[in-house]
Formats: sequence, C-alpha cells, structure tokens
Amino acid sequence: MLKGKNIVLGVTGGIAVYKAADVASKIAQAGASVTVVMTRNAREFVQPMTFEALTGNKVITEMYGPEAADGVAHIRLADKADLIIIAPATANIIAKIANGIADDMLTSIIIATKAPVVVSPAMHHNMYMNPVTQENLQKLKQRGFCIIPAAQGRLASGDIGYGRLPETAVILAHIEMTLGLKGDLKGKRIVVTAGGTQEAIDPIRYISNRSSGKMGYAVAEAARDRGAQVTLITAPTALPDPVSIEIVKIRSVVELRDEVVKAVQKTDVLVMSAAGADFIPKTTAAQKIKKTDAGLTLELAKAPDILSTIKDGKFIKVGFKAETQNLVDNAKEKLYKTNLDLIVANDVTKAGSGFGTDTNEVTIIHRDGKAEALPLMSKREVADKILDRVVKLLGKK
Repeated sequence: MLKGKNIVLGVTGGIAVYKAADVASKIAQAGASVTVVMTRNAREFVQPMTFEALTGNKVITEMYGPEAADGVAHIRLADKADLIIIAPATANIIAKIANGIADDMLTSIIIATKAPVVVSPAMHHNMYMNPVTQENLQKLKQRGFCIIPAAQGRLASGDIGYGRLPETAVILAHIEMTLGLKGDLKGKRIVVTAGGTQEAIDPIRYISNRSSGKMGYAVAEAARDRGAQVTLITAPTALPDPVSIEIVKIRSVVELRDEVVKAVQKTDVLVMSAAGADFIPKTTAAQKIKKTDAGLTLELAKAPDILSTIKDGKFIKVGFKAETQNLVDNAKEKLYKTNLDLIVANDVTKAGSGFGTDTNEVTIIHRDGKAEALPLMSKREVADKILDRVVKLLGKK
C-alpha cells in the first residue's frame, strides 16, 4: 500500500519524538519515500541526522535553509506528497494549523497541500484534554484531517492518562487507511469472519481448533485500506483489534452464525475466514467437571453449517477451506454445496501455510471451476489477491 508513495513526516517538539524515528523507519521499509520536516523545537530532542540515516533523504528544517534555498520548497513538497503525517503533533502545532497559521516550513506545507493529512497528537494528559486542544482537533476533523486518538498510559511526567503517541503499527494503519479512502472498494460494505470458535464443555474447558485469525484479520485490514466499510466478526484471538474496523466478538459457532445472519442484511461481500467448529458438545456442564480416573467421554453433535443457512442475497460470498488432502476436490465440493462465488483453499500440512503463520499458499477456485494456485506469500498479499477477484465480481453484479 505504501510502496512508491511520497510521504511527508512532520516532527514537532515533544518527548515522543524518539518514537517518530521508528515511524519514519517503518514507512521507509514499506517502500515509501519519506521526507521528514522537523520544527525547531523537535531538533532539541533529536538531530536531523537520525532521520536522514533512516530514510535516506535530506531532512527539511528551515523555510529558507540550504535545502530550501529558492523559497518555494514548501510548495514542491506540498504538491509532491501523497500524504502528510504529523507525529508527534504538539498542542502548539495543532492550534496553529487549526487556525490557519503558516509561520514555518511544516505549517506552510500543510496550508499549501491538497494531500490528505494525518495528525497524531502526543502531549501531557492535561494539555490533550484541554477544551481548546479538543476543539482544535475537532476543527481539523471537520475539515477532513485524519486524527489518531492519543493512547493511554504512563506519560513523561510520570502521570497516567491519555496523551501518549500510539504504537507505530497503529499510526501506519491510519496512514494506509487514509491513502485507501478512495480505493476500489470505496462505499462497499464487507463482513469478514476470523478465528477459531470455542465450544464450551464446562465453565472452564472448551474444544476449539488451531486457527489464529491472522488470515481473516488480514482480509479485514486490506478491505479497509481499499476504502471499504468493514465489520469483523471474530472468535477469540491473540491479535490486537484492527484500526477503524467495527469489531463483533463471539465465542461459539452458534454465536458466529447469529452475528453473520444479522450482518449480511446490509453487506456487499461476505468473507467467511473463521474456522467454525464442525462438532460441538451436545451438553455443557453448569459446573466444572471433576477429574476422575474413569476419564471423560464427550458426546458431540454436528455444528450448524453457517454458509448453508444464509439465504442467498445480492452479495458476494467467499469461503475458506483448510485441508490436508484432496485440496481442490474437497474445496470444489464445498463451493457448490454452499453456493459460493469463490473459495480459498489451503493445505495446512505445507510449510508456511499452516495455522498461526504469517504466510499462506492458497488456491482460489471460482464458480466456473477455474482453480488459481498462488505461490507462498504473506497473508496480507493473499488478502489483496482475494479482494482483487472480489472487485471483479462486484463489477459484474
């Protein structure tokens, strides 16, 4: 998503400047060209050389410095930028841009640009929660700026509260989401399911499967970054909640079914990546089952088949099939039985393609029986390949 993009990173004066170095590094690692613009106060905390080493580009520090000798560098940067991110953004810089002040290089670039601007505030809790700061942030939001809420935690003063710069992953997610607002899924609603359901045996124990939820989360984030409005229905996972995605948390396959049935009433695409249980305990003990020498026998019943219970509507249905043998044949059987538009099949016995990995090797099978075998790639890349096919199907609807 960031590959080939021109990103201007504005760095202002606060203790969180040290985190901005990681932001610059990660953006550059993602394939973007990063130009860092530092205010005078920012240079009291970190020297420009740090950012130059991380980005490979000259840091801009002054309106009329050596790197901007002709006096119009702010216009060139404003025109060239695909996106501007200010991280950390102090109360001072927020107040200045909210009120149209352009008295240095960074504020002049912001006034001159037509590119989207992302603002990530970082300051003491009292400054962040001050009504003036909140009013200024609201002004920027109303003008189309993307405002990343400050994180909560221990501040430089030792106090606890809101005002911390969010983790780099959160900032990058907002950047990618903002760049994708006018993507090929703009205006579309997409429901994605993820994770392995947990079927209770008693209040303590349950049966489940090895699904980590990573594939479903990757699809949800990829859809968001292409402009879609995404609802993620997820069983318990160890993954952080994705940014700017509606999260619906469930545990059992019955809860999953109920939430999917509700969600598809207003959707354009359903992507069933969750590993719902095939079998569930016939009964759930009200109290913990005690350990005995006789062992324990569980009687299982067939779980509801969610895709079969969903009435066909005017939306695209994408299913997943994890297999250990006869991959294509078994996937095709499910494709036709549940009336899917696409099914994504993977052999979990293959290296790098099993549960919990960050990569996957899949075969995408279409309604006409065509099977596309994709090479091993990251789950995010797989997600975009799936959505590429979904976009084509939406065009035919």
